[in-house]
This record gives sequence, structure tokens and C-alpha cells, in this order.
Amino acid sequence: MQSLHFNTFKKAAILTFLTAILLFLLVAIQGKVPLFLWLNRDLGRQADFFFEYWTNLGDGSVFIPLLVLFIIYCKKYIPLLIGGFVFSTLFTHLFKDLLMPDEPRPLKGVPDFKLVHTVPGVEVHSIGSFPSGHTTTAFTVFLIGSLLIQKKWLIPVGFTYALLVGYSRIYLAQHFPTDVAGGMIAALLTLLCSIAFQQWWDKRNKKA
Repeated sequence: MQSLHFNTFKKAAILTFLTAILLFLLVAIQGKVPLFLWLNRDLGRQADFFFEYWTNLGDGSVFIPLLVLFIIYCKKYIPLLIGGFVFSTLFTHLFKDLLMPDEPRPLKGVPDFKLVHTVPGVEVHSIGSFPSGHTTTAFTVFLIGSLLIQKKWLIPVGFTYALLVGYSRIYLAQHFPTDVAGGMIAALLTLLCSIAFQQWWDKRNKKA
């Protein structure tokens, strides 16, 4: 049975953390709305089409095929995946539903909503902005992958996948950059809790 690759995870976690900090710093320097508008600008029909569908890779349902793969190839780490789903959902909705339930999304938070680029056919929400749940899911998947797969391509490919999901939330006018950065931090907290849950599960089974 394969072991968890903490060296690869450490690199992925540091990259995720530094990216989140960079986004927070850019917001502090440029401003929340100006940075959003710069990142949200219209890149054309091809970009509209790409991000409309790529953003779905950050939906919570991505855990379903992952669970199937875990059952087939690495049953030992099912608690890790379950923890990823449970804790990412918990952290996201803790803020969205309890701590910051009325946090405005771009269409409501940008003074002149006509400046916001939206993609036809994509429903844009108005509140519950922080953090980005899709970003949390994507980076959770990326970080779990870094624990299980020790390949050179994992970090560049996984990080690109997760970052594009995060960017898609800005491009589709669903979130501000701070929400995306918050999603990255939520993913890091998710993995810390999930690893602890996996370790507790392993110790419990050893005693049984």
C-alpha cells in the first residue's frame, strides 16, 4: 500500500499559501474592486466558453468520481477523501451561512455593475461571496493529489487546474479575488484536518 507523500504535499501547500497571500496583497495595494475588474475583463467568446465549463471542475460533485477511484485503488485513504469533502464543505458554509452570510458578490459589490463582464447563460449570484466554494474544492483536490501522487507533473498540472478554477470564478463574475484567496486558505485548513482524521483512523484500526 502506498504511503502519503508529505514532501510533495509541503511544496503544494506552500505554493497554495503564497498564491493566496499574493492575492490578498494585490487587493490591499490595488483595491478589491479595481483588481476584480482587471481580472474580470472580457477575453472573448473562446474564454467565455472555456471558463463556463472549466468552473464545473470545482463543483463538490467532483468528489464522487474520486471516491470511486479511492475505493478501487487506495481504500486505505478513503478517510482522507471523506475528510476533504466534509471539512471543505464545513469551512465554506461556516462563512457563507453563519459568519458572512450577506457578503456581496461582484454584481452587488461593484458600484457600477455595467462594468462587470458576465457570460450569457451563466446565472450570477449576488450574496454569499466569501470564500469561493469552487476554489476550495479545486485546491482540496489538488492538495489531496499531492499527498497520493509523487510525480513531477503533479504540482504544475494540479496547481494549474485549481488556479484556473479559481480564476473562472472571477471571470464569471461570481467572486472577488479575496474570495478565491479565502478558498485557497480554506483548502489548506481542510487538508490539515483531513490528514489528522486519516492519522486518527489509522491509529484506531491498529488498536482494534
